[in-house]
Amino acid sequence: MLDTRQPGRLPGGPGVGYKPQHYAAIIADPDPVEWLEIHAENYMGAGGRPIAQLRHLADRFPISVHGVGLSIGGEAPLDADHLARLKDLVGWLRPASFSEHLAWSTHDSHFLNDLLPLPYTQATLARVCRHIDQVQDVLGRQMLLENPATYLGFDESEMSETDFLAGIAQRTGCGLLLDVNNVFVSATNQRTDPYAYIDAFPLARVGEIHLGGHDVQKDDHGAPLLIDSHGTPVVDPVWALYDHTIARAGARPTLIEWDNDVPDWPVLAAEAARARAVLNRVPA
Repeated sequence: MLDTRQPGRLPGGPGVGYKPQHYAAIIADPDPVEWLEIHAENYMGAGGRPIAQLRHLADRFPISVHGVGLSIGGEAPLDADHLARLKDLVGWLRPASFSEHLAWSTHDSHFLNDLLPLPYTQATLARVCRHIDQVQDVLGRQMLLENPATYLGFDESEMSETDFLAGIAQRTGCGLLLDVNNVFVSATNQRTDPYAYIDAFPLARVGEIHLGGHDVQKDDHGAPLLIDSHGTPVVDPVWALYDHTIARAGARPTLIEWDNDVPDWPVLAAEAARARAVLNRVPA
């Protein structure tokens, strides 16, 4: 089903993933960021300090809601209770954007605490599109779908990841969230060219960009193995790939994603300022 609903509009500058330990600093000195992103599953409760703080922040900043638990690529139907709680959050918060991952994390009644990859087949494409149509119908808004960080490929895949994402966006009307660090991680792990991936990506569909850090390990053969950890600064090769992306796509809302070993606010603000410098060099 082609969905023609327009996405919410985030400011074109940098944002950061909100962490409660930064609340006071953000209130006191919001200059480095123009918007904030939260993980949906952290705010599906009925009240308390987290909800009160989020309501206060939402009065000052556009909010992007990033889901991690819908299992968009799972074989089972979407969890109706989870989707209902998400609808309630989106209903009262009225965020500028909602996004989820191209991944699966459920099997039968089990939830796996990871975002697992999919084979890029026509059957998988149809299933993901059905789930996205359902999410957009329930929420009454367009969602963005994020490209994954991958560590292996599937022999049964029938198309490239960029063609798969383009097909989903075309069929459902969803937008895309381009995680540049994920592109670099996947390309390194699978020995492909990250710049060619960006050049093939449907950039016109991109409503948000993510930047984050990764860990460097080695596989059994001694080759580099990158792990999408969100616990370190953005590395220079990812900044270079981001610069290439923005030069091709124009300025897009860009998030600094730092979820583990979270630093003090000035460190995160400096990463956001570096993204702003790239964005300021190109038109929106």
